[in-house]
Amino acid sequence: MKTPLFASLLFFLSMASARATDYPLPAADSRLTGENQLYTVPHDGRPLESIAARFQTGLLSMLEANPGTDPWLPKAGSQLVIPTQMLLPDTKREGIVVNVAEMRLYYYPKGENKVVVYPIGIGQLGANTPPMVTRISQKIPNPTWTPTPNIRKRYAAEGKTLPITVPAGPDNPMGLFALRLAYGKGHYLIHGTNADFGIGMRVSSGCIRLRPDDIESLFNSVPENTRVQIINQPVKYAVEPDGKRYIEVHQPLSHREQDDPQTMPITLPAQVKQFIHSDENDSEMVEAALKRRSGMPVLVSSGKKPSDATRSVSTAL
Repeated sequence: MKTPLFASLLFFLSMASARATDYPLPAADSRLTGENQLYTVPHDGRPLESIAARFQTGLLSMLEANPGTDPWLPKAGSQLVIPTQMLLPDTKREGIVVNVAEMRLYYYPKGENKVVVYPIGIGQLGANTPPMVTRISQKIPNPTWTPTPNIRKRYAAEGKTLPITVPAGPDNPMGLFALRLAYGKGHYLIHGTNADFGIGMRVSSGCIRLRPDDIESLFNSVPENTRVQIINQPVKYAVEPDGKRYIEVHQPLSHREQDDPQTMPITLPAQVKQFIHSDENDSEMVEAALKRRSGMPVLVSSGKKPSDATRSVSTAL
């Protein structure tokens, strides 16, 4: 049996490698996993996306955790919080779970005591990735891309004419691997990309986009007919076995061009409202977390000190 210390050690060893997607699976009565980290920006002139890619997180997650950071040229010598601690979504731990609000894909390999987490790009405004419970109907290596009529209209409005079909290869926007979902007419896919940006952003035409290495890993791991659930949970919460209470708040998805995700109201389900208004919480901490929207778990137990990110992180290896 793995002790919490041993599980944490495995996590940090995985963070030191090129891939950082495997997290210890918490017990059934727990949702908290991972640890945040601190990272000092080097003098290499690279954009924030390159740091996000190194630590297998998304661009928006980095900006939520580090507001005010220049995404094109983060200040050399400054310290960034790498948001690699999270609460698992409040749903069935089976197959693939996509939470569009936090732009993460969770894969629960059958029979393994881990959860694999990938940052994703999702549907842009007007081309939302819809909630669903479905399955993987087809695994497609080297996919071709046939734009739908709606995609053609959207590009035509920008003065762009798309080809009827884009052949497989390095210029294909779908990348080299795709997983077709059985939902609807099969137009929604989990696929790769030929771009160096867009992960952790609303960039697709409704599909779910992963970095090239990530989609290859997922493609090789997940079997056909795997359950897929897509949810929209901008606010997650947990009451851990030790009694500590956490809330994790992400910016909600905007509905209109004029919406500001940092200030727009968040629609809260009844169970989230019940957690928020509990007497066991420090109401000021909860209010601050809902306003800050850091995308990281915050300790809000009554009588506890706030979960200061600089105290809960470890220096990046």
